[in-house]
Amino acid sequence: MYEERPSRAVPGAVLWRAGGSGGVVLPDGCMDLLWVDGRLLVAGPDTTAHPAGEVPGSGFAGIRLAPGAAPALLGVPARVLRDRRVELADLWPAAEVRRLAGRVAPYEDPCSGLEELVRRRAADCGPPDPLVTRAAALLRAGRGVAAVAGAVGLGERQLHRRSLDAFGYGPRTLGRILRLQRALALTRRGLAQAEVAAAAGYADQAHYTREVRALAGTTPGAYAAGAAGVAQAGSAGPAGSAAASPAKRETPEPSGSRTTA
Repeated sequence: MYEERPSRAVPGAVLWRAGGSGGVVLPDGCMDLLWVDGRLLVAGPDTTAHPAGEVPGSGFAGIRLAPGAAPALLGVPARVLRDRRVELADLWPAAEVRRLAGRVAPYEDPCSGLEELVRRRAADCGPPDPLVTRAAALLRAGRGVAAVAGAVGLGERQLHRRSLDAFGYGPRTLGRILRLQRALALTRRGLAQAEVAAAAGYADQAHYTREVRALAGTTPGAYAAGAAGVAQAGSAGPAGSAAASPAKRETPEPSGSRTTA
């Protein structure tokens, strides 16, 4: 079982829940605050696919924060958390983390507790750096690094340094990851591979295939087949049947949060 919904209180954030650890996490440029069996953890930005089971637990909830939003809230540069899942108590004083966990625990839906926790923290920290937000939006739109640097008024080296702290990796890597997410969204809509490659901004279908292998650890065909299998299972059975299907376990999820849990 996996479900998600946009946050109404934290701009750009997504709330999600998962009942198991099947599947593979794909990089999406985001960072997550997780609630796992009464513990608060942080999932850093990924550079490649991660297998299930990195964080043991029986049930998972999370709030996925937009690229560049989490470091200011956590007080930790994103590059420090790249490809990592860590206890929040490893980043903040243990007493503070216990206090925050005590705020989340009473909620019947832990997602609501995480949302309120992040909302309060964001109110204290202020809005994300507008330069970072602008850079992420331009990269998501497919702009090149030089064009993004010019648009935000930085040199390419300066943009790279700012990006390491904000996103966990340089703008070129973030651009590749966001392009992959665009492509996989088109794949889930049923477009042919050649159409996906052209629409997402790849040089050709071979380029698209190489990028899916490098970042997702699979092939476009395998992803498309798995996505179709999940859709069929979800329409034919109860809510949890898609999460339990073989396709679900073998196919990377579109969300970067699915199996950080």
